[in-house]
Amino acid sequence: MTVHLKIAFLPLNDAAVLVAAREKGFAEGEGLALDLVRTTSWATLRDRLVFGQVDAAHMLAPLAVAVTLGLSQQAAPIAAPYKLGVNGNMLVMASDFAKALEPDVAARIADPLAAAHDFAAAIGLWRRKPVIGVVHRFSSHALMLRYWLASAGVDPDRDVLLRVLPPSLTVEAMRAGEIDGFIAGEPWGSAAVEAGLAETVATGERIWRRGVEKVLAFRERWMEENPDTVDRLLRALARAAAWCDDPANHAALADMLSDGRYIDQPADLIARALSGQIVARAGEGPIAHPDFMLFAREATPFPWRSQALWIYSQLVRWNMVPHDPVAATKAGGVFRPDVYRRALANLDVAMPGASMKVEGAVDRPLGVGSRRGELTLGPDRFFDGRIFDPERIDDYLAGFPPPR
Repeated sequence: MTVHLKIAFLPLNDAAVLVAAREKGFAEGEGLALDLVRTTSWATLRDRLVFGQVDAAHMLAPLAVAVTLGLSQQAAPIAAPYKLGVNGNMLVMASDFAKALEPDVAARIADPLAAAHDFAAAIGLWRRKPVIGVVHRFSSHALMLRYWLASAGVDPDRDVLLRVLPPSLTVEAMRAGEIDGFIAGEPWGSAAVEAGLAETVATGERIWRRGVEKVLAFRERWMEENPDTVDRLLRALARAAAWCDDPANHAALADMLSDGRYIDQPADLIARALSGQIVARAGEGPIAHPDFMLFAREATPFPWRSQALWIYSQLVRWNMVPHDPVAATKAGGVFRPDVYRRALANLDVAMPGASMKVEGAVDRPLGVGSRRGELTLGPDRFFDGRIFDPERIDDYLAGFPPPR
């Protein structure tokens, strides 16, 4: 018997695994029929999930934590047993603003710490307090942007204006002069560059290599009541993710995503992020970013609890939630490696033996213990060299200067 599932998503490259699961038959092979519900804003997607209009959602990882903690509305427990991808974001700024930065865009992107200091100096030269679009207050993009700005002494709550708008509206907002730049998932940064409106200033992949991004989110109670359906969906997604990560499939994937039902942007624009060939300034050649987006390799989908706790640490740092053991436990519990292991136990998928790790400690490929197959983790360094030990959150937070 076929099980029908409604899953909300936003038009972004990192919805790829869901789209491939539907279009390439991986879901059908598990007895599932996926109804992918295109949504404009993260707030609408959140409400569709929380109020039961959909069964699951392609969700910002920090938003899943925030909803569970009751930061964006009445608390509603969310469970995320699968990551849909890592990396994939770009910070782009108006070309005139970028003139005050390192002119070599490849060098600029390669050294985000220096770029942050250049950005801090450029703020004083700009015609107004820079207005930077973020897709949601509780997004990995916004948290990484805050972290990056603060490294150069910029107070993201005082020295710039962060304006929330849906990713698909960012380019038009730049064209209308409503924002001076934005940080968002692809292909929207590339679309702004292609239109000659902006240049790339930094990429998420260089701010936090293998930084957590979108998750597959369920209402916790629904997930617990439907274990067989959840397991079948995760198996379908694991197969789809492996297909998406194969370079031989990137052209076909870009064509698939370009469909009006999904991203509705040119396939060649979408393909840039998938293939790691980033055009940072209109008219120039691409810059190779082989790890710009990951879907399957290096156990990308595994929901490390330590990454949920890093998100929590940033919410605490920016006074979005009080720091207490109960909140930390709830935040860490949003990511569900136990469900991931149960669902994929019989697949040929490398399975981490631990559920937490020290984030930012790997600077070269590292073989780690795995319950199935060989597993190599790629570099996960933060741009400033800090590490996050999930068992020492207080010490981590104490290492940052307080906001001015």
